[in-house]
Amino acid sequence: MSHDLAHVQEFFTARAADWDHRFPDDGPAYAAAVAGLGLREGDRVLDAGCGTGRALPPLRAAVGASGVVIGADLTPAMLREAARAGRDRDGVLLLADVAALPLRPSSLDAVFAAGLIAHLPDPAGSLREIARAVRPGGVLALFHPVGRAALAARQGRALTPDDLRAEPNLRALLTRSGWHMTSYADEDARFLALAVRTD
Repeated sequence: MSHDLAHVQEFFTARAADWDHRFPDDGPAYAAAVAGLGLREGDRVLDAGCGTGRALPPLRAAVGASGVVIGADLTPAMLREAARAGRDRDGVLLLADVAALPLRPSSLDAVFAAGLIAHLPDPAGSLREIARAVRPGGVLALFHPVGRAALAARQGRALTPDDLRAEPNLRALLTRSGWHMTSYADEDARFLALAVRTD
């Protein structure tokens, strides 16, 4: 494991036990973002970097009993909290790095990724790996329950032009990684960028 991955794992391990208590009101924002994916009954969807699995219930509701829901995370403590909250009933929990997914090529219809991109040591490489696992025309949702400015204020930092989630930067990154960005919303109450896997 690289130092960067070790740092990410350490960061989230220390916060796993009280993660849901720190952000108790995010449920509606997650449900609305999942609705933006346009999932259908029977679809196969991955929650990449699922954390405590807050997106798993709306993902399961969207794909129904015949669909497949997988929650993958790098941090065992986060997956334990997801199971403790009963979210393992809505999807299979998988200990995995999104940079090396144990999934067949084109095996997914969609990927939901909440707060993931800022924690990727190699964003382009990870997005290419996610694209590998998604069928052509499949959808990716990059989500955060608050927008860039609100998140920066919460973290006591200023937004800079090199912010990875700034629209021109993110569009270029997605294009280089096998995706075409179809919509972009950066509001105080949420950040949501949708992209389609190119052929």
